[in-house]
Amino acid sequence: MSTALIILLVLAGLAAVVVIWAIGTYNGLVTLRNRFKNAFAQIDVQLKRRYDLIPNLVETAKGYLKHERETLEAVIAARNTAYAASKAAAANPADAAAMKSLMGAESGLMGALSRLMVVSEAYPDLKANQNMMQLTEELTSTENKISFARQAYNDAVMAYNTTREKFPANLAAGIFNFGEAQLFSVENPAERNAPQVKFA
Repeated sequence: MSTALIILLVLAGLAAVVVIWAIGTYNGLVTLRNRFKNAFAQIDVQLKRRYDLIPNLVETAKGYLKHERETLEAVIAARNTAYAASKAAAANPADAAAMKSLMGAESGLMGALSRLMVVSEAYPDLKANQNMMQLTEELTSTENKISFARQAYNDAVMAYNTTREKFPANLAAGIFNFGEAQLFSVENPAERNAPQVKFA
């Protein structure tokens, strides 16, 4: 065998190894990206459930909180903003700007819900209303489900980001435009806790 043929075979073998590595890395990144997108879809289901509960909660409270119109309007406005932001994020969970917008909108909604719960504490008849108690219990349950879904999403994002940043996968991530995914976290530490929605 001639030296040229041996060099050619070695180069072809190296090229095959590089191609196989690139295909494997690309497929691995696609799998991880799809995992975090699926995890976000689970958050989205729970967020929609919460967004559907809020108008019922406000409608129930409206009859009792006649002098708290500003608070009720703030909750509905925050809910609508968060709902719009969640639709944008659900369209592409890999879009960091959409995720940041959702996190900001969710923080605003949590603050508005917290104010509603604080205000409603001053109305014993509202606290005793069966419909209000049921809605707040469903809201609390939904908040817990959102927390679990958010944790699963953040775990999937962490696995994706870690893989995409490791050498040599970072080379393939750069070539194939696998951008960094955004964690879903509440930025204001005071709003890290779910709103207190229990009525005694």
